[in-house]
Amino acid sequence: MAFLPQDWRDATLIGRIELPEGPTPIMVRGGEVFDMTPVAPTVSQLLAVWPQAGVPAGGKSLGKIEDFHFGKLWSGARDGAQLLSPVDLQCVKAAGVTFAVSAVERVIEERARGDADKAQAIRNDLAERVGGDIRSVKPGSEASAKLKAALISDGLWSQYLEVAIGPDAEVFTKSPVLSSVGWGEEVGVRSDSTWNNPEPEVVMVVTPEGRAVGATLGNDVNLRCFEGRSALLLGKAKDNNASCALGPFVRMFDDSFTIDDVRSAVLDLKIDGPEGYELVGRSTMSEISRDPLDLIAQAMSEHHYPDGFVLMLGTLFAPTQDRDVPGRGFTHKIGDVVKVATPKLGCLENRVTTSKDARNWTFGIAALMQNLADRGLLRPRSPEAARKAG
Repeated sequence: MAFLPQDWRDATLIGRIELPEGPTPIMVRGGEVFDMTPVAPTVSQLLAVWPQAGVPAGGKSLGKIEDFHFGKLWSGARDGAQLLSPVDLQCVKAAGVTFAVSAVERVIEERARGDADKAQAIRNDLAERVGGDIRSVKPGSEASAKLKAALISDGLWSQYLEVAIGPDAEVFTKSPVLSSVGWGEEVGVRSDSTWNNPEPEVVMVVTPEGRAVGATLGNDVNLRCFEGRSALLLGKAKDNNASCALGPFVRMFDDSFTIDDVRSAVLDLKIDGPEGYELVGRSTMSEISRDPLDLIAQAMSEHHYPDGFVLMLGTLFAPTQDRDVPGRGFTHKIGDVVKVATPKLGCLENRVTTSKDARNWTFGIAALMQNLADRGLLRPRSPEAARKAG
């Protein structure tokens, strides 16, 4: 059970497993696994009715978590239930350039135009001038406006610095509903991309009303050569088959886990390459430029998410360690095993393949609705609930 939080016996965890009858929301509490379909047929509906304190009653026990054997799909070692991404109908959003280092790296991408040979010289030049200044200012403040003016006069301004220290955060849609992969699945990069990085992140889980109810881990896979050529290629750089990994579980906020644990989380990243290469890195949430709750408010804006949403908070990690050719930095290879871990949320583990070779995503919203209907899990609303819905 190495993928569970270190204090999993004290945690309330929400996830999804693939049972013979179909995808099933579960709760793990006190080490016991509960089928939550008697309460709600989807995770999004379950979290929408999650009480401010305590847990909803009505789940059906499936036994102890220690008795479940979740195998990694790429190893073929599947015995029993398959662990899925812990969210379903929620929109998957992401915040970019939320750390000073990531701002510098995005400017490098923009100026190098996807050419890794140019990146190191730009990195040395820009980081010396910008890195320390960005860390010391609050986005949207008077000090940030003065720094912007100075950088413009030096010819160093960038659209990435605008969202790093300006009043408005970068928030984009990372992937379609139901497309994210979970622990033990393969994560995909485009087969025509030549500069690919993992992005280890904390992911906030939010109800339709904008209430943060928990958090999970994420890997916001990024194709730096695409985004570096043009920011207008962000969608192609971010949204591809199997390019978003979430999990292993959503940890619900309670006395043992709060928003302050998110603010102080330290994420460790480890990449084991098929040729024996190893890379380790760390993302420290205390260095984030914008508070997680502020990012949620910016994601909500004037929009409405009837099924809730999850929000990837960005990463401090920007790998520059050379892998093959000196000065060309890091890029993924097929077969890399990526682990993102922090004590309170556990460990998300995935293996890298191409989006072309990753498992086909065929189970969409229509398939889920049909499955739930076949299982008798779509129930008519009571007259009172219908009145409340308008």
